[in-house]
Amino acid sequence: MTLYRSVASTPSPVTGVSLGHRTTAEADHWILSLDPAPALACTHLVQSPFPHVAISMTGVFDTPAELQTAADDALSGKFGRAVIFPGVDQLVGRLTVGEVMKISAIDRVEVLGSGLADDADILDTRDFVRPQYRNGDLVLTTTPAAGGVLVPFETRDPTPCCADH
Repeated sequence: MTLYRSVASTPSPVTGVSLGHRTTAEADHWILSLDPAPALACTHLVQSPFPHVAISMTGVFDTPAELQTAADDALSGKFGRAVIFPGVDQLVGRLTVGEVMKISAIDRVEVLGSGLADDADILDTRDFVRPQYRNGDLVLTTTPAAGGVLVPFETRDPTPCCADH
């Protein structure tokens, strides 16, 4: 597996898990219900044996045999939507982009269609941050919002036109 660079120090093994979650919200809910919580958990859109959301995470979990291919795909480690990652619990309220990268595993913050955000830019996290791994880097995509702040591109409750893709 290609281990994500920003969490390379995570001591637990990373496992691919597929339980047939139909949406990222369902997968998020399952991940966030785990006690103890994993140190890292990412969702992955997979096609085998049917379109659904698989998970890569620290720890050891069983996957039904018919979903093992999807679990293996999630474990590839190249891409993933991070739900739990180092520092996520501190990403609440308004922070500068520089603070976000200092207190969390996020490697960079991008503004949709504009490139990298400036370290001094203010990010209103809306208490929901789901960066994505791209070739080993954890990247948070943002968009400009009212008041001159940035907000995460992915929202907790997406509108149906965007949620059904």
